[in-house]
Amino acid sequence: MSVLALQLAGPLQSWGATARFARRTTENAPTKSGVIGLLAAAQGLERDADLSDLAALRFGVRVDQQGTRIRDFQTAHHAETDDAMPISERYYLSDAVFVAAVQGEGGLIAELYDAVRAPRFLPYLGRRSCPPSRPVELGVHADADLEDVLRDEPWRAAAWHQRRRRQEATVELQVITEPGRGGDSGGSPGDTLRDQPLSFDPRHRRYALRTLRRATVRVANPHGRPVHTHTADQRHGAPAHDPTSVLEGA
Repeated sequence: MSVLALQLAGPLQSWGATARFARRTTENAPTKSGVIGLLAAAQGLERDADLSDLAALRFGVRVDQQGTRIRDFQTAHHAETDDAMPISERYYLSDAVFVAAVQGEGGLIAELYDAVRAPRFLPYLGRRSCPPSRPVELGVHADADLEDVLRDEPWRAAAWHQRRRRQEATVELQVITEPGRGGDSGGSPGDTLRDQPLSFDPRHRRYALRTLRRATVRVANPHGRPVHTHTADQRHGAPAHDPTSVLEGA
């Protein structure tokens, strides 16, 4: 089995799993349906194409930079009658960064890697109004495990965000995966999300429930510069503080 690692970063992202009617929400992390849709678009698949191969891929995501949730209002007119449509309330994640990964048979993973490097249809981060700001592909890991890739991938947060946490040599990041073929993959007890894609056909979109496992990993902070009090005092010319020095010779 091989793993394809993806970088999902952009000014705006929106990953809806329960969005309906005029209120379009977003999850806090990319959904499987959204990422599978990105891969299907890169391959040039039509919306009514068979998704069974892609849907069978094991999916996971790491939250490298949580971002900020924002709300927007949008108006629209009917394409045929030009009548005004109800105002739409839409939610986005601003300045978020994620590492996503899909695990599957090596041949399919290699095809997907080639597709995201030269996509047939442009990729977007959940909605067409959310283009990526960095290259999506990170690489293929042959004979690898999904959890290992999400643990070992370098921290992809923006440099300013890494510098904000410069006093931490390592940072703890949330990882969300689905159970492997053997069942439980560790982490917290599973909850469910209706983002397992069955059909993207606009006449009858269908999604199934999927089990999630949440865990954490620690990764190195390339901008980490932990401050040690003793070193800082010496750098500024102050003597090291030793409260027991007065007892010397006693």
